[in-house]
Amino acid sequence: MKRREFITLLGGAAAWPLVARAQQAAMPVIGFMSARSPEDSVYVLQAFHKGLEEGGFIDGRNVKVEYRWGRGDYGLLPALAAEFVNRHVNVLVATGGDASARAARAATSAIPIVFIMANDPVEAGLVESFNRPGGNATGWALVFSGDTEAKRLDLLREIVPGVSLFGALLNPNFPPAANQLRALEAAAPKIGRRIFVAKASNDAELDCASASAR
Repeated sequence: MKRREFITLLGGAAAWPLVARAQQAAMPVIGFMSARSPEDSVYVLQAFHKGLEEGGFIDGRNVKVEYRWGRGDYGLLPALAAEFVNRHVNVLVATGGDASARAARAATSAIPIVFIMANDPVEAGLVESFNRPGGNATGWALVFSGDTEAKRLDLLREIVPGVSLFGALLNPNFPPAANQLRALEAAAPKIGRRIFVAKASNDAELDCASASAR
């Protein structure tokens, strides 16, 4: 090998780490935020990564996923969303309930948002309509209705026909809870049942709610 060719090759080899670092810095980042905790979101994460892989995206190879968890504290969600916006992530995934999606949408109108929620995204102000969402948010919504709650109670009546008092546990900080409560209270008398409602938004309140239900 000639001396000039050797120096050229050596110079190229020295540049390899710089190229690798540049490629790593340019790797797109997905911000994944949830109102829940990683411990009770294992199946969600499995499905999420499976979906990414089916689309050709492998965490750590050609995309980087960063996680933030609210662990049931909805008050943390705006700060988590703002952190991802300041981080300039390429996509913001909001899961774990309506509050997470709302916080993400309030934090940015520019970064694409993919949400999962259990309420009407149009009513929540996340999209303009189902046919033409517009804006920067899209996702999947399991829209609850009064019929859903009525069917739940009717199913309980069939399972335990001798029970006259049903219990319901609701998180008052969960946005759809108010609509669900109205639907439950309206449905119970129609099937000749009474309903006891306990409310809890954290572990301590959950213990008290369970005790009151018992």
